Amino acid sequence: MKKYLIVGLGNIGDKYENTRHNIGFKILDFFAKKEELTFETQKLGDVTEYKLKGRTFIFLKPSTYMNLSGKAVLYWLTKEKIPLENLLVITDDLNLPFGSIRVKAKGSDGGHNGLKDIQDKLNTTKYNRYRFGISDAFSKGRQVDYVLGEWTEEENDKLNERLEKSVELIKSFGLAGLSNTMNIFNGK
Repeated sequence: MKKYLIVGLGNIGDKYENTRHNIGFKILDFFAKKEELTFETQKLGDVTEYKLKGRTFIFLKPSTYMNLSGKAVLYWLTKEKIPLENLLVITDDLNLPFGSIRVKAKGSDGGHNGLKDIQDKLNTTKYNRYRFGISDAFSKGRQVDYVLGEWTEEENDKLNERLEKSVELIKSFGLAGLSNTMNIFNGK
């Protein structure tokens, strides 16, 4: 049985729950609710398992806070003996318009501290990531407030459709592979 580690990045705590920076948690929570999965608090994060067509998806929401996500990712990859190519990290991206999708096999951290820590702990930039666009609609010097701010009413109205698309993307990653998933979803 093939195993996949799907990591949603975010910060723990109620005050961060509906913030843009927590889109990784939000996507995994949406998937779990849709498939009636329950997260359990385990070492370094909240974890649940989803089985589909002979594949096991392990969903991880690290409890280490965003900037220390690498420790949880490395622990769960090692514990579950999941190869690096079966890792998918879900994160927010300021450089993409709201709701846009970019799946990549490698790349820089783009100034994202969660990705920076994962890159540091895995000792590579070659891991799959799903960047969810949150746009850059903030004024100079207000980036932190924007990223840690809650979704606008307009964004909230469009979010469900984007979350549905994210569920399809995760399933595609496990069933159809990275290249096909990139072809189907990038820019959508």
